[in-house]
Amino acid sequence: MNKNILIAQLIVIQLLGITILSKAQKKDDKELKISLNEDGSHYLKTTFTAQVWSRYNENNPGTTVFTYPEKNTFDIGLRRVRGQVFGKIHDKVFVYTQVGINNFNYLSARKPGIFFHDVLAEYQLTNRSMQLGMGLTGWTGFSRFSSPAIASILGYDAPLYQQSTNDVTDQFLRKLSIYGKGKLGKLDYRVVISKPMAAAAYNMAYANKPISSNSEFSFKPSKLQSSAYLMYQFFDEESNLTPYMAGTYLGKKKVLTLGAGVQYQKNALWHLGADSVNGSKPSIEEDLLNYSVDVFYDAPAGSKGAAISFYGALSHMGFGKNYIRNASVMNPADPNSLLIINGGGNGIPLYGTGNVVYVQGAYLLPSTLMDEKAGRLQAYLMLMHANYERLNGPMQVFDIGLNYYIDKQRAKLSLDLQNRPIFNASDAKESGRRNAVILQFQIAI
Repeated sequence: MNKNILIAQLIVIQLLGITILSKAQKKDDKELKISLNEDGSHYLKTTFTAQVWSRYNENNPGTTVFTYPEKNTFDIGLRRVRGQVFGKIHDKVFVYTQVGINNFNYLSARKPGIFFHDVLAEYQLTNRSMQLGMGLTGWTGFSRFSSPAIASILGYDAPLYQQSTNDVTDQFLRKLSIYGKGKLGKLDYRVVISKPMAAAAYNMAYANKPISSNSEFSFKPSKLQSSAYLMYQFFDEESNLTPYMAGTYLGKKKVLTLGAGVQYQKNALWHLGADSVNGSKPSIEEDLLNYSVDVFYDAPAGSKGAAISFYGALSHMGFGKNYIRNASVMNPADPNSLLIINGGGNGIPLYGTGNVVYVQGAYLLPSTLMDEKAGRLQAYLMLMHANYERLNGPMQVFDIGLNYYIDKQRAKLSLDLQNRPIFNASDAKESGRRNAVILQFQIAI
């Protein structure tokens, strides 16, 4: 079937679903929901979320756009566009699907194809203690924001380093997996077995990258990957209907969780041994092993509508010898730069072998400062501090920003100032820093 016809059909189905579900809901019901039986225990819901960015970026040294040098860039883009349809179709069966696109800006291929992010079926052995499912899914470890809920992200974006294999051996963090999850008293758990996607199949430029003395993901047939995340909930419980975890509740809950998780895959990476020359001798294979502990707190502060949000994580990232990988979110420029490790545009060596400290915090201003109908303001800070083997010094990224909630979390404006490091290719030392200013308009229905 022609790709454009398929895209049009998906859009029409989504719009028809929203129209039908809107008519089916009660006047006081804020969800787009349709009942499949008389008592409403079998149902389908639909949601739509979009994050639109406008951005001014101080480009990394040596950056070009179509080979033309560019010191700074301004762009407008679609960071995420998502539609979900999910629900219970039987007393024991839950289904979840999500479609959309990511990272579409002026350099992107025209008419991007809508694709499935999630497609899963889940059998609920019990309503609370155990559910089993399988499919293309975001159920994964090893930390809270390995699966972030995009509509409630605290800042302009999630801590992406926790999506450790993003688009290398998965599809925007989703994996082909079998999982078990549930709640045992105050303990929330998820245990997952995944078949990693082939590193060599997704990106031929990556596949053609020669093996070197530094670890990269292996092109050999992959072993199974296992992951788990356990979370103790001291106060209010959080929903585990879907895998995606909230960044802030704006004081609507009192939540304190302590979590720990692990992610493991045997022989996931490889590099040349000391005696190897151009791959002529056997390579050394290494396991992927990431683990983390984290704490999340979100609660009202006083009686006037203020709220505090805090998240902190200590993570060990184990990708093998001297592994490093850049993140260039919706890159506004050519990705290559021979001068620095970061690459061109807005690249940051976000992933690597070593230890990471991540902290984010926010304060929702009291409702007395603004009429509730006029919206709410929330100031936030985010800090990532990483010590990676490959780099000669710490890798630190700072963000400071302001959220304006126009209509709770349905409509939000975020203004963020990011400051990131630049690392020389020659000695792996930090040689300077660059800034980016991002304005995000988010809608979530």
